[in-house]
Amino acid sequence: MRRLLLPAAGAAAGGLMTLSLAPFNYWLCGLLSLALFAGLFLFASRGKPMRGRTSFWLAFCYGLGLYATGGSWVYVSITNFGNSSPPLGFALTASFVALMAALLAAPFYFLGRFTANKFSFALAFAALWFISEWFRSWMFTGFPWLFAGYAHLETWLSGWAPVVSVYGIGLFLALSGAVIALAASGRLSPLKRPAHIVLIGAAIVPWPLGAALANIQWTQAEGGIITVGLVQANIPQEKKWLPEFRGETISRYQEGTRTLSERDVDVIIWPEAALPMLYGQAPNLMQALQRNAEKTGIDLISGILYDTHSPVDNSRKVHNSAAVFGRSPSVYHKRHLVPFGEYVPLEELIRGTIEFFNLPTSFIRSGPDQQGPLNAAGARWAPLICYEIVYPRLVADSALTSQVLLTISNDAWFGESIGPLQHMQMAQMRALETGRYLVRGTNTGVTAIVDPRGLIIEQLPQFEQANMSGDIRAMRGSTPFMLAGIFSVFALALPMLALAVILNRKRKNSAAKPMTGGVTE
Repeated sequence: MRRLLLPAAGAAAGGLMTLSLAPFNYWLCGLLSLALFAGLFLFASRGKPMRGRTSFWLAFCYGLGLYATGGSWVYVSITNFGNSSPPLGFALTASFVALMAALLAAPFYFLGRFTANKFSFALAFAALWFISEWFRSWMFTGFPWLFAGYAHLETWLSGWAPVVSVYGIGLFLALSGAVIALAASGRLSPLKRPAHIVLIGAAIVPWPLGAALANIQWTQAEGGIITVGLVQANIPQEKKWLPEFRGETISRYQEGTRTLSERDVDVIIWPEAALPMLYGQAPNLMQALQRNAEKTGIDLISGILYDTHSPVDNSRKVHNSAAVFGRSPSVYHKRHLVPFGEYVPLEELIRGTIEFFNLPTSFIRSGPDQQGPLNAAGARWAPLICYEIVYPRLVADSALTSQVLLTISNDAWFGESIGPLQHMQMAQMRALETGRYLVRGTNTGVTAIVDPRGLIIEQLPQFEQANMSGDIRAMRGSTPFMLAGIFSVFALALPMLALAVILNRKRKNSAAKPMTGGVTE
């Protein structure tokens, strides 16, 4: 029975983390989730070291619960818009969940050796949680989704975001969760052992310190107010690429643009791949957009599939791009693509085997790594298309040379799932980490404007054809995370892990002696 209860409890604890994130936003559930996760190791080990495969298995079950609940929108995307049958959709989603659970669990293979020492366990648990999140952010191109820190846009810990990003917030949460688990198990006794106060203090201090850090303004506004207009055309995904619906699509965007032009806006935003055609296929339309922007003095930034031709091998490359029409015409090509949605891994082997591997936009090529900002309405904009906004380091690097964050997306792929709201929450964290206003234009929502504190100041309802306008400011200056990047979090995690190793070895050496004069726990 115990062998069945532990995996079930692990999966339940993982599912609890989902309730801390959008759209539920019960942030205490995330802290409780980590406390239960840590408690499972303490319960299973009974104060002794564990085998690596046992600790890995517990973490794997936690990951199954997290990704099966928090990543449920993957099934919606695969079946509703990937043209897969429900059984195939379930199989592909289950494979994805299992892979992500394994990536989450991999660092925890080493946690079992620390379970006999309370100080070592708490430090190692927190450090390995960070390593797990970091590992998932780049392995197999990365999927930095469902991180614990996203639940803390409005808690005391939010003050840490410009310093150590969402990764650092997760590190502090994991340390707090481990200490809560130790206290609940009776292994922390501050009244009997004053040394335990140090560990409890280490878990508590980041919270009020984060509240103090929130009062620091790392960046400053410069220049005048910029009024931004956004068009949410609400094009059904199943009709988006139909030739017979092309006229309706163009009409919706032109209508929204005319309406916003009457509001004295400075720049208008259309979402990712707003026009269902290649840039080179509609030269007359592109010229008309440029002439209109010049005539009205209102810049336009639109998502577009941009095709380029190579005379060397007579090949054609298509990019998922953002183009500026107006005073400073320029184009940005998306750098970080979505597997299967924009390109097919091992294309020569699996392209065409099932319909899901032959989606209408799975032929995209990535743009150059080094691309400058877009210039519009007198400001420098960091363009981030859809999936790119979920990568903290990519956004921070882009913000170094930019004054405003711009992310355009087509979240119609998510359907009416929790995916778009999670995506919006991650975009909010990027604004907080970089101290920049963030403008987010989407096809079906969430279309919004976010301030440098990560809070939404203007927003359109989902799944409605609508337009909105709002004011932003260009920002100058850099946050500590923009300058130091992920190294700022490693500077905390690696010493914690090293200290955990030292304390663990000291305990083993003391336990090996026939007589001991002290306790290292």
